[in-house]
Amino acid sequence: MAMRIALLGDVMLGRLVNRHLATAAPAYPWGDTLGLLRQADLRIANLECVLASGGVPEPGKVFHFRSDLKNVASLVAAGIDVVSLANNHVLDFGEDAFREMLPALDGHGILHAGAGPDLDAARRPAVRRVGPAAVGFIAFTDNQPDWEAGDRSPGIYYVPVEDDGGERGAALLDLVRRTKARVQLLIVSAHWGGNWGADVPDRHQELARDLIDAGADVVFGHSPHIFRGVGVHRNRPIIYSAGDFVDDYAVDPDERNDQSFLFMLETEGTKPRTLRLYPTVITGFQARLAQQPAPTIAARMQRLCRPLGTRSDWNASRRCLEIPLDQH
Repeated sequence: MAMRIALLGDVMLGRLVNRHLATAAPAYPWGDTLGLLRQADLRIANLECVLASGGVPEPGKVFHFRSDLKNVASLVAAGIDVVSLANNHVLDFGEDAFREMLPALDGHGILHAGAGPDLDAARRPAVRRVGPAAVGFIAFTDNQPDWEAGDRSPGIYYVPVEDDGGERGAALLDLVRRTKARVQLLIVSAHWGGNWGADVPDRHQELARDLIDAGADVVFGHSPHIFRGVGVHRNRPIIYSAGDFVDDYAVDPDERNDQSFLFMLETEGTKPRTLRLYPTVITGFQARLAQQPAPTIAARMQRLCRPLGTRSDWNASRRCLEIPLDQH
């Protein structure tokens, strides 16, 4: 049995996207990427906002991202199966808004990980069956430490990444080991680091390798608004930053935060085999498959991959960048 797993970076349905969805169809934010998404057996995204009907903006924060509760229909329209909630916007409108979102996701069969009503729930892996295989998903973030979930308080699964992560870092690796013992393929989502810069921090590289050594089959990183190079360790892919997939952000002309990829992992059985990167562009609050700039976006990714020792090839017929996970 082979699997296709689609991985999407930050999906932000708030502000102007939310306003557009007041009249647009729920499928609007996904544009012409829907065809590819429908080819996947599993679709995973980082949900960079809270879905709620109200709430009070968190004081002291500059940016607050909330999308109307009805826009869970947009996730359903794309067939999103699992979302990461471990990020620095999930509690933008307070605990009540956060608590309103969880049953909305649950009611539509959308699994979530990385935040919850208490620490146990925030740490709990999501597990989705794909045919006979169980696919596990763990999500953590090193952003917003003040939102860390407690024994009886809602919040995120916070793990510091710099230095060695301390006890939280050790506990994360232990969670990876224990989860891998009961699933056939394990994805670890990391919302880590700052917003900008294409260079991959050394500590991210070290932790990614440690996660794979502990049992992760995919490290799925995001948080920076731009994509970073892809690494490979023990034939397992490391997406250091998937960038932004849907949002309303102003575009930096140099960093080009409107450009990214739909990352499609293809497996042989439950073993990762190939990672295909389909270039995308955000335009009009919508993700679109890149047309004329697609080879240029792919070439930029190739340049970022080389220092990480990763070989890749542009497939002109498929219009995607292919990274074989057996790099030998």
